[in-house]
Amino acid sequence: MSKGVLLVNLGSPDSTDPKDVKKYLGEFLMDERVIDVPYVFRSLLVKGIILNTRPKKSAEAYQKIWWEEGSPLIVLSERLQEKVDEMTSVPIALAMRYGTPSIYDGLKELKEKGVDEVLLFPLYPQFAMATTETILVLAEQLRQKHFPEMKFTSVPAFYNHPDYIRVLGNSIQERLQNLDFEHLLFSYHGVPERHIRKSDITNSHCKIDGSCCQTASSAHQFCYRHQCYETTRLVAEYLNLKEGTYSVSFQSRLGFDPWLKPYTDRTIERFGKQGIKKMAIVTPAFVSDCLETLEEIAMEGEEIFHEVGGKEFTVVPCLNDREDWVKMLSRWVDEWAHQKPVEA
Repeated sequence: MSKGVLLVNLGSPDSTDPKDVKKYLGEFLMDERVIDVPYVFRSLLVKGIILNTRPKKSAEAYQKIWWEEGSPLIVLSERLQEKVDEMTSVPIALAMRYGTPSIYDGLKELKEKGVDEVLLFPLYPQFAMATTETILVLAEQLRQKHFPEMKFTSVPAFYNHPDYIRVLGNSIQERLQNLDFEHLLFSYHGVPERHIRKSDITNSHCKIDGSCCQTASSAHQFCYRHQCYETTRLVAEYLNLKEGTYSVSFQSRLGFDPWLKPYTDRTIERFGKQGIKKMAIVTPAFVSDCLETLEEIAMEGEEIFHEVGGKEFTVVPCLNDREDWVKMLSRWVDEWAHQKPVEA
């Protein structure tokens, strides 16, 4: 069998035009693993309300961070794909879960190169219904319909893999070197609390009560909250961070249902009000800088911090296409290609 790899990231609108943003948001928010309510209610919410109010505002946000080459997330993902492709012995294709290039496009590209055994590589360190799971489900649907001859293997969540912790830790250390920051905030993308419970394979462990994420359980294999806290713990250990100088929060909530807490915007505000003048923030749920890191954190977050008296607000870039990250992915790909399993 001929092997190849499909790197899959979230996606982006094709442009900052509100029409393109509306199209992208429609695909994204109508995903049953993103807004996990019955189709009729999801359609009423998304098509009846959100897509009539949000695209213009979102387009303005995208305009603030858009690069000459296009969407930062797409450009950075393409750079990553090109560099990994140069360093590995098998073809590397790129796809987005929403927008273009689609997962179908990526699989078609690999098929045209003679590939019939594919390593699906969701570019998410932590597992979540709305990220990793939706990629794997759609890929399998496409395989059955269009590529029945293909065989799939997928990379498991790598939130606790020593290679990843080292690369993430080094990226933080490089950015914060010689900076006298008072607090480092690990901000992860939020999800509704019900997603955590739905992903609980034990149907009983995940209570989101402050202790379940620290209590050993098979549920942790698919528990986004546990994996976020574990990423933070391991990086703090790697960097020898002192207790009390770092914490976890969750950003980007939608609607009125309870999402994972504490919320990032309120946490930034609280730090400023408590007298912290110098804070740093890292976003380990993302491997590529995007709207949520460049606008929501680096712009809105800094504005909140300054409004409540904060002085210095330092944002750690995502891993993007940094050399050690590229080398790590390339090594994992070659290990898979030569029948050495990639395991956390």
